[in-house]
Amino acid sequence: MYSTKIAAVPYADPWNLPLAQRFNMLLGGKRRVAYFYESANNSTFRYRAYNMVQVLNKENGEQCSVECSGSYFFEEDFHYIDEIADAADVLVVCRSGYNQKINQLISKFKIRRKTVYFDIDDFVFDTAYTHLVTNTLGLDQNDPRVWEDWFAMMSRMGQTLKMCDGAITTNKYLAERISAFSGLPVKVVPNFMNEEQLALSARVFEEKRNNGFSGDGSICVGYFSGSPSHNLDYAIVETALAQVLERDARVKLMVVGYIEPGPYLARFSDRVIRQPFYDYINLQGLIGQVDFNLMPLQNNMFTNCKSELKYFEAAVVGTLSIASPSYNYAAVIRDGENGYIARAHQWVSVMERAIADLNGYAGMAEVACADALSKYAHYNQREKILDALGFT
Repeated sequence: MYSTKIAAVPYADPWNLPLAQRFNMLLGGKRRVAYFYESANNSTFRYRAYNMVQVLNKENGEQCSVECSGSYFFEEDFHYIDEIADAADVLVVCRSGYNQKINQLISKFKIRRKTVYFDIDDFVFDTAYTHLVTNTLGLDQNDPRVWEDWFAMMSRMGQTLKMCDGAITTNKYLAERISAFSGLPVKVVPNFMNEEQLALSARVFEEKRNNGFSGDGSICVGYFSGSPSHNLDYAIVETALAQVLERDARVKLMVVGYIEPGPYLARFSDRVIRQPFYDYINLQGLIGQVDFNLMPLQNNMFTNCKSELKYFEAAVVGTLSIASPSYNYAAVIRDGENGYIARAHQWVSVMERAIADLNGYAGMAEVACADALSKYAHYNQREKILDALGFT
């Protein structure tokens, strides 16, 4: 386990700007992109709107194929929608279910003969798979409210999608599902890390590198949960964790966010570190303290649509991941080179193999960090975004 000396940074949501300032951001380029999300949040909005706008507006010293700008708007800005529709060339509606306001928003852009895209980061738009989604999330399928909420939500997502001219998503697997459902052209822009996230991550990685990636002698594995819907994923590794803790007294577990360690680990309570939900910047420092980042995932069409974000957010702070072989995890993790892959019955053996490989940890961490930066740093996304928006 690593005890970083980097102090937590003061945090406030960087996207909390007044409408006038956000509108002026939109006006900065010759080609203008308005992103719409119902209200700001720390997850989908950050990845699919705020980060995109940051890249579009960033002067990075490279020749851009078009001079472009972007901004983001919310339901609370609807009174200003005519001015936004007049000023913008392209609208990107991010993961928003159909309602009267969405209908009006898209219509205002289409009346002005402007292009509208739907950006979606999850397989939640095809009601034929409502049972799969609710089952994977561990929801009570005997509760009629579950069906009313999820069937309605997915139906509304699908309706918004079909109103658009094209779609943008996070990976090839999900793009194929979107295309099959809607018949629309789909482009991929991966989730990626923004400036603020990478700034702290670089400091954490450099400190660990300077210390030779040597910790305090203990070995810490971490499970980081960004939402309360991962109980069934975590259950995949719970008994394996108990076995590893039983066999190796050096091993500790850090559980972060909306998850409980579980009954199998009760007897190891003195070696379980419980952490609350963190903001996305300071979370990087916490991820940097663990030796191995656990990414168990059920294997089905819904989970195969999940992005690689847990991998690259660990890799950039020099933490190696052990992951289930989902479509996207298996595509980015080369077992034994930049992380580890564990099938459901292999978690004990793979965790023990990773621990036995500690002498090679530094080299693997360097490979993983370089890989994550090359594919998922904000400064490598401009051309992908411009292509998805039809600007190239």
